[in-house]
Amino acid sequence: MQLTSSSIGRKILMAVTGQAMVLFAVVHLLGNSSIFGWLNGGINAYAEHLHSLPLPIIIGFRLALLAMVCVHIWFGIQLTIENRGGRPQQYAVKSTQKATFASENMIWTGVLLGCFLVYHLTHFTFQIIDPQTAALKNLVPLHDAMVPNVLGMVVTGFKNFFVSLIYVGAMVALFLHLSHGIQSFFQTMGWSCDKSQPLLVKFGTLVALGLFLGYVTIPLTIFAGILKG
Repeated sequence: MQLTSSSIGRKILMAVTGQAMVLFAVVHLLGNSSIFGWLNGGINAYAEHLHSLPLPIIIGFRLALLAMVCVHIWFGIQLTIENRGGRPQQYAVKSTQKATFASENMIWTGVLLGCFLVYHLTHFTFQIIDPQTAALKNLVPLHDAMVPNVLGMVVTGFKNFFVSLIYVGAMVALFLHLSHGIQSFFQTMGWSCDKSQPLLVKFGTLVALGLFLGYVTIPLTIFAGILKG
C-alpha cells in the first residue's frame, strides 16, 4: 500500500515530539537528583531557582510541553488505529524487526504514562492530593530566605508505600515505552539500516534503563529510610 504524505508527517511529528520529551525527562531527572545534595541547598534550592524564572517563561515552557504531549498522544492514537486496520508501519526506512513486548504495547504504556502524568502534576506540581504536606504551605529557611519545603513534601510522599509503588510502576512503563520509542525514532527518520538497527536498539534500551534507575532511586531510597528529609 502506498504511503501518504500525511501519514508519514504524523509519524515524524510523533517521533520528534517523543524525543523532545525524552530530553525533558533527562533534564528533569538531573534536577530531581539534586535531592541527593549535589546542589547547594538541595532540591529546595533547585525548585526555588525554577520558580524564580520570569512567569512568561514558565507559562510558555509548560504550554509548549503540553502541546508536545497532546500532539504525541493524538498522532499515537491515529497511527495505532491505522496499523491495526492493516496499514503498514510507516517508517522512512523499512527494516526487518522482531516484535517485542514493548513495541506491541506502546499504546498501553503510553496510556499509563498519561495517567501518571496527571497524577504527578496534581501530586507534586499543583500540590492538590496531599495539601497538608504541600511545599507551598511549609516553608523552610534557605540562604537567608524562606522557601517552599519541596524536600519535605517529596520525602513524606514517598514514605507512603502506595505512592512509591505508583511511581515505580510508572517508571516501568516509561522504561518499556522508551526502550522501543528511542530506537524507533531513528528508524522513522530514516537514520538507520539493517546493520545499525541492533546498535540503536541497544542504545535505546540503555537510555531507557538509565532513566528508569535514576527515577526509581529517589522513591526507593526514601521508602527504605536511606534518604530523609
